[in-house]
Amino acid sequence: MTQHAAPAPVPAWVRQFMREIDTLDFGEGAARATDDTEMFFGTAHVVGADAIKAFFVKIDEPLHIEHTVLECWDAPDGVLFLRGEATMAKKTEPDTAVRAPFMHLYRLDDSGKIRTMHITAGPLHTDSVM
Repeated sequence: MTQHAAPAPVPAWVRQFMREIDTLDFGEGAARATDDTEMFFGTAHVVGADAIKAFFVKIDEPLHIEHTVLECWDAPDGVLFLRGEATMAKKTEPDTAVRAPFMHLYRLDDSGKIRTMHITAGPLHTDSVM
C-alpha cells in the first residue's frame, strides 16, 4: 500500500523555529539544523546551521515579521510540508505591512534533524518591505 502525505498538527519545534526566525533569537527550534543542513530559499542555497541563521538575520533584521503556519502535512520518509503566511513591515515603516504566502518543505533524518529545507515565499509587492 502506498503511503501519502496527510494533514498533521504543527510540531512544537516548527512553531518554535518560526518564532526564532521572527525574533532572530535562535534556540531549540534552530537546533534542528546541523552543520550539514542545506537550505534552498528561492534561488539561494545556504549550507550549515550558522550560515542559515545568518541568512535569516540578513533578510529579516530590517523587518517586523510574524510567520503563521496555516497547514502542516506529514509525509513518509521524514518529509514535512508547511503552508503559511508571513506578515511583515519595515521597522522604519511599521504601519505599511504586507502578507506573503510561504511554503516550507523539510526533509528530516531519522533523529529528527533537518537535512534540507526548501522555502518559497510570495508573491508580494517587494517595494513595500525591501
